[in-house]
Amino acid sequence: MTETVLRPASASAPAGPARPGGGQLADVTRDDSSLRRFLHGLPGVDQVGAEARAASLATRSIKTTAKAWAIDTAIRMVDLTTLEGADTHGKVRSLCAKAARPDPSDPTAPAVAAVCVYPDLVATAVQALRGTGVGVASVATAFPSGRAALATKLVDVRDAVAAGASEIDMVIDRGAFLSGRYLQVFDEIVATKQACGTAHLKVILETGELVTLDSVRRASWLALLAGGDFIKTSTGKVTPAATPPVALVMLQAARDFAARTGEVRGVKLAGGIRTTKEAVRYLVMVNEVAGDRWLSPDTFRFGASTLLNDLLQQRHKLSTGAYDGGDYVSID
Repeated sequence: MTETVLRPASASAPAGPARPGGGQLADVTRDDSSLRRFLHGLPGVDQVGAEARAASLATRSIKTTAKAWAIDTAIRMVDLTTLEGADTHGKVRSLCAKAARPDPSDPTAPAVAAVCVYPDLVATAVQALRGTGVGVASVATAFPSGRAALATKLVDVRDAVAAGASEIDMVIDRGAFLSGRYLQVFDEIVATKQACGTAHLKVILETGELVTLDSVRRASWLALLAGGDFIKTSTGKVTPAATPPVALVMLQAARDFAARTGEVRGVKLAGGIRTTKEAVRYLVMVNEVAGDRWLSPDTFRFGASTLLNDLLQQRHKLSTGAYDGGDYVSID
């Protein structure tokens, strides 16, 4: 079994500012035909090869001495999420308390990256997290379908930002993308980025509806060209959501975009990631495919509601030698 060395993200490679068109690639977005030619000129994805590469990376181990670091890093990368119709202000306040102090019995346990909620609950989250350093993310743009007029989507974004959201998770119009209306999708992302102001924009591709890995690669590049600070797998409402081959293709896109433009953008995996073992395998993939500069909450996130619990259990086991109750999956 091959062993992977995980180390902190390179301090010399901070995430760059998002600029529509990716700086030197601005010419490829000047009109519909240029954008289409660029996206369809991207190298095709070998489905079998991508699946084999992802499976191979899943067999990698990490040094025992790195496991505690990997778990704490994964905790710092979590966007602790609740996106249910029955969400209440009380539930969000409880989630925020957990986000800021994941393990009340252990003050050394790190806080998560952000709490992600619906726009009408942003103000509650902002108030609960004030002074903690934990961000507030809000889904917007007619989440989860993305089917609404652009003006309606932008009002959704501006309301969330006005309420204090520091991050916006938007969804693309998959119907437009799959119909080949790339410039329409591009323009909506650009307009959403502008509506975000200083808030970071995560662009949800809903990869479970994109059908092929070629489409995932094109959608990833489209979102990066339009100025997305992060590309994100899914809403969590569609199956499949985050999968290793999809993550592989999206990480390759972020890596290649950075190589061509010098601008480092993030990747967020959301939907179905529940165990520490899965999270650590994805960290290995990040390191091996994109590089250690992505091993930071600034450039990599997990969108999850249950993953944090297992991370805390595995953290407890590493420090005490025993689980703190429950039947959890080992990362060994």
